[in-house]
Amino acid sequence: MLRVLIICLAALAAVVPARADVAIDRLIEEAGLREGPVASRDLRGWRPPQKLIVRDTGGLVAALREEFPDVVFVAARSVDIAMAEAGNADAIIGYCSEDIVTAADALVWIQIFSAGAERCLAVQDVASGRILLTNMQKMASPVIGEHAVAMMLSLTRGLVQQAKTMPEGSWKRSVGDEIGMTSVDGKTVLVAGLGGIGRAAAKRAAALGMRVIATRNSGRSGPDYVDYVGLSDELLELAGQADVVINALPLTQETRGLFDKAFFNAVKPGAFFVNVARGASVVTDDLVDALADGRIAGAGLDVTDPEPLPADHPLWRMPNVIITPHIAWYGNNRERQLALARENIRRFIAGDPLLNVVDPTRGY
Repeated sequence: MLRVLIICLAALAAVVPARADVAIDRLIEEAGLREGPVASRDLRGWRPPQKLIVRDTGGLVAALREEFPDVVFVAARSVDIAMAEAGNADAIIGYCSEDIVTAADALVWIQIFSAGAERCLAVQDVASGRILLTNMQKMASPVIGEHAVAMMLSLTRGLVQQAKTMPEGSWKRSVGDEIGMTSVDGKTVLVAGLGGIGRAAAKRAAALGMRVIATRNSGRSGPDYVDYVGLSDELLELAGQADVVINALPLTQETRGLFDKAFFNAVKPGAFFVNVARGASVVTDDLVDALADGRIAGAGLDVTDPEPLPADHPLWRMPNVIITPHIAWYGNNRERQLALARENIRRFIAGDPLLNVVDPTRGY
C-alpha cells in the first residue's frame, strides 16, 4: 500500500509544476494580490499548454525552460518575432496588440508587464473577455509611491526652482521666500485612487506627518494611515481640503479628462498637483492655465498628455513644474515582476486561477 502511495505521489509531482519561487508567497501577501475568479483550466480554449511566447527579460526564458521542460518557450525579443511565432501559442507574456492577437489563433491568456491595461483593453478580443488579461498591478507600487512623494517634496521645498537657478552659478537664498517654501508636516494630501500606487503614496505621506484623505471607486474602507476614504463622486469636495493632490487613478472611461478646469477650480488655492498615473486623465491645457494663474502652486508630472511631451510645450518652461519621462516605475521592482510572471505561468500550466486578473468592464 505504501509503495502504491509513493508511486502516486511521484506521478502527481511530475504533472503539477512546482512553485516558481518560495518568495512569491511573501510577495502575494505583502502586495495583497488576488486570484482571478476562474481557474485557467475552465477558460475557453485552455489545454495543457504547449507553447508560450515570452518577451525575454532578465533571463526569464532560460529559467522557465529549466523549470517547465515540457513546454516550448519562445524568447521574443521583438514584436516581429512575437508575430511570427504567435500562430499556435497558448499565451503571450509581455506583448499585446491587435495584430499579435489576430495572429494567435489558440491564444487563451495575455500577461502584460505594466499596471495600466488601457492599451491592451483596446484589443477587441481582450475587451470582450474572450482572452484573459493579467497585469503587473502593485508590483511597482512602492517605487511609484516614492516617486510621487519625491515630487511632492521637491515642490514644497522649492527644489525645482532652486535646481533651475543652478546654471547661473549664483547663491540666491531669497529664492526660498519668493517661491513660498513650506513643510508638509500637518498638511493634507488627497490621494485620488487608493489602489496599490495610491496606498504606497499615502503610507509614505502619512509617515511625514500629513493628514491623508483619499478616494476610491469600490468603497470606503482603507488602511489605518488614511484618515478619510471617500467615494469617487466626492473628489471635488475633498479637493477643497487638499494642500497636495496625488493622482494614482487608472485610466478608464470615467477617469479620462477627470482633472479638468472644474477640478482645478475646486482645489484649495495654492495646492500642488502630482501625477504618477496616466497623462490622459488630465486636461493639459486646463492644468497649464491653473499653473499660470497660481491656482495650482506647482506640478510634478511623470506622465503627460500628449506623451512624449513636445519640446516646445509650455509645461517645460514653467518654473514651478518638474517633469520626468514616465519613469516612476523604474528601480528595484523587476524581480517582483519576474516573480509574478513566473508564478502566473506556473498557475496557467497547472490550470489554476491566475493573479492580477484585469476586469475588462472596470479597466483594471
